[in-house]
Amino acid sequence: MYTDAPHRYPVGVQVFEKIRTEGYLYADKTDYIWNLINAGGDYRFLSRPRRFGKTLLVSTMEAYFQGRKDLFSGLAIERLDTREEWPVHPVVRLDLSTCKSSSEEGLAGELDMVLGRMEAIYGREEGITGWSPRVESLVRRAATTSDQGVVVLVDEYDAPLLNVMHDPERLQRFREIMREFYSPLKACEPYLSFVFLTGISKFSQLSIFSELNNLVNVSMDPQFGGICGITAEELDGPLAPDVAWLAGELGMTSAECREELRRHYDGYRFTREPAEVYNPFSLVTAFDRRNLDSYWFGSGTPNALVNLLRSSNTTLPELEGVEVSASSFDAPTEGMADPVPFMYQTGYLTIKDYDPLLKAFTLGIPNAEVAEGLSKTLIPFYTGKSDVETDGFVFRFSRALLRGGDMDAALRELRSFLAGIPYDLAAKDEKAFQAQLYLILRLVGANVQTEVRTATGRIDVVIEAPGTTYVMELKYREADADRPTSADAIAQIDGKGCLIPYATSDKHVTKVGVVYSEVARTIDDDWCIAE
Repeated sequence: MYTDAPHRYPVGVQVFEKIRTEGYLYADKTDYIWNLINAGGDYRFLSRPRRFGKTLLVSTMEAYFQGRKDLFSGLAIERLDTREEWPVHPVVRLDLSTCKSSSEEGLAGELDMVLGRMEAIYGREEGITGWSPRVESLVRRAATTSDQGVVVLVDEYDAPLLNVMHDPERLQRFREIMREFYSPLKACEPYLSFVFLTGISKFSQLSIFSELNNLVNVSMDPQFGGICGITAEELDGPLAPDVAWLAGELGMTSAECREELRRHYDGYRFTREPAEVYNPFSLVTAFDRRNLDSYWFGSGTPNALVNLLRSSNTTLPELEGVEVSASSFDAPTEGMADPVPFMYQTGYLTIKDYDPLLKAFTLGIPNAEVAEGLSKTLIPFYTGKSDVETDGFVFRFSRALLRGGDMDAALRELRSFLAGIPYDLAAKDEKAFQAQLYLILRLVGANVQTEVRTATGRIDVVIEAPGTTYVMELKYREADADRPTSADAIAQIDGKGCLIPYATSDKHVTKVGVVYSEVARTIDDDWCIAE
């Protein structure tokens, strides 16, 4: 029996006024907005993955600069901005999120609509044509309506470019168009009070912002780590009644529900400071649907990501725990051959750790939603299996390993599944086999790590199952070879002292040795499972 939720949940609602006047759930981000506006410098840029609250952030800033104090009753910024009346600024809001045409003619029509919405408010000077003159004229006309400086808010500045990023010739033409579109933001500086741009990626400065050299990128600034997304403090504080309600709907305790929400949707980190946030779209949709599912990942197929991984011959296990410098996050999206910056910018990888001495960031997959979604998207390219075949295997494998704790039965299922992979997709070396196994384990929802470093070496695979930690060594045996064997794999686990890090664990630890045969194109049936 469904019960009434504590709030209305704003799935797809990104207008601040509507959220505040119609009783929708709102996580107060206005203290971040206050700090952003008053931190010094008038030109700011923030990147976050898609559906991470950027549009709502822009809408909230628009309402603030329009002096809509009534909408901020009880929020942090009401306490921070103590002026009796808030000044009303002319706001030029340019929403490029719908500019996704792949043709120059289509892009021209979309940009015309974007400017037309603002020109309907501030007027359009006769005889003005061209993107740069129109934008400059728009700002100048807006400036004549008030003695307060003009505020320019650009939402999803990079949307027109992302759609053609893998077409170099078209991308170059689109960059020239967008450079002309944005160039007046520097020329109009005397009229501007504040400029804020959001996007997913950072196209190199020379691409479209060559003149805008005063644009400050706050994307990795620790004080703005929680400006988009839901923090743990927000979930445990203002959203605690929603968690308790959802727990009741799902037949869980509040603690169990909180842990499942964390496992599915938490884990995003955008700064060197260890402050993680939940995916707001997935979290709010889970409340609205009364169910835990892959909402963010399912809302967009990362075709560009799949193509980039395949063209760079990169596997997901190689991306777990990869270390990068800060400059890697600013790598230009255009012409990108390395998938790491793109995967971070688009939310498929996130910061897991930071070494202040080396200034090195460790990246990894944020949570179960992304891990399972990536695995389901990529596994057809590794196996050639249909969704129905894969689903049936996943259910059987999961029941055996995660529910039954029966590694032997799980390996029998794995052996059968791998044997059915077409010859041209079968693993050609240990790396390919490890990649296939990693995707399978992630797909079933297992907590899996690969290439785990210890004081004495590396462990190929560690699987955390209920009550048991499986330490697994993988071997690849070429045709006409007698070795290695699964016994060799177990001996290597013992020889490297791989179990030492788990000696004090409350969980049972089991060693597993598995050999993939090049001839059979699957694992041998004499695997070793030892205590």
